[in-house]
Amino acid sequence: MLTLNVRGLPRSMTETSLHALFAAHGRVFDMRIAKDLFSGECKGFAELKMEGHEARAAIAALDGSSQAGGLMRVSLHDERRRRGRR
Repeated sequence: MLTLNVRGLPRSMTETSLHALFAAHGRVFDMRIAKDLFSGECKGFAELKMEGHEARAAIAALDGSSQAGGLMRVSLHDERRRRGRR
């Protein structure tokens, strides 16, 4: 199981539309979209969990793609980057 970081999402992105976008490349096991506390709109980033080969296929297909006029970035989550921060 791999965790994907997704950045550059439009504010209009919903959980349903993000799930449908990634489900075309495999099964999405878990998904969290960062939402604004007051408006409920997407803050522009999310985390998803997918199986290894399906996650890599989603990265290859969606990284650098255009979503509602913006550039979406998809990458593997790197635990090492967060360990040193408090």
